Amino acid sequence: MKIKLFVIALALLGSLSINAQTFKLGYTNIEYILTNLPDSKEIQTKLSTEKAQYDKLYQEKLADAQKLLDDYQKNAATMSAVIRADKEKTLQNKQNELQELQQNAEAALSRKQQELIAPVMEKIQTAIDAVAKDNGYTYVLNSDAGYGTTPVILVAPESDNITTLVFKKLGVTPPDETKPAATPATTTPAPKK
Repeated sequence: MKIKLFVIALALLGSLSINAQTFKLGYTNIEYILTNLPDSKEIQTKLSTEKAQYDKLYQEKLADAQKLLDDYQKNAATMSAVIRADKEKTLQNKQNELQELQQNAEAALSRKQQELIAPVMEKIQTAIDAVAKDNGYTYVLNSDAGYGTTPVILVAPESDNITTLVFKKLGVTPPDETKPAATPATTTPAPKK
């Protein structure tokens, strides 16, 4: 995906007549902006609350399953084959329920995160669009290629970094950071040889 975006960007730039009066290129770090907005803290709080509810339900079901397992292990030697088979089936069903609950909880949390982040991302995009228009930027690139990857923009003049302008457009005081593209979540150490 990172390479595809880079190739598309190069193709766009290559297809233009490269002339300083034709286009102005800016960049920002959307992940950095997102994580430093007050909305992000609110989203994290909501997700943590929902996760805690799922965790509590899971722990209750796990405790019930553990009681059944303890009872089975304690009395298995004295059970008839039919009762033992029934208890084993019940234990297997409990294990399946736990796995299903865990999968459903993860899926629900993922959906909830997307639901909560979507309007914030739309707000960020609107601010980026407004900053680009107000400042004459033809293109604005995202300097973050995603967690654990090398940023897409490796070298660029700080004067073309519009991150501070985007924060201001959003009505948020920018964090005290001179190079938002170099946040820990967006850089990876060079591989050792």
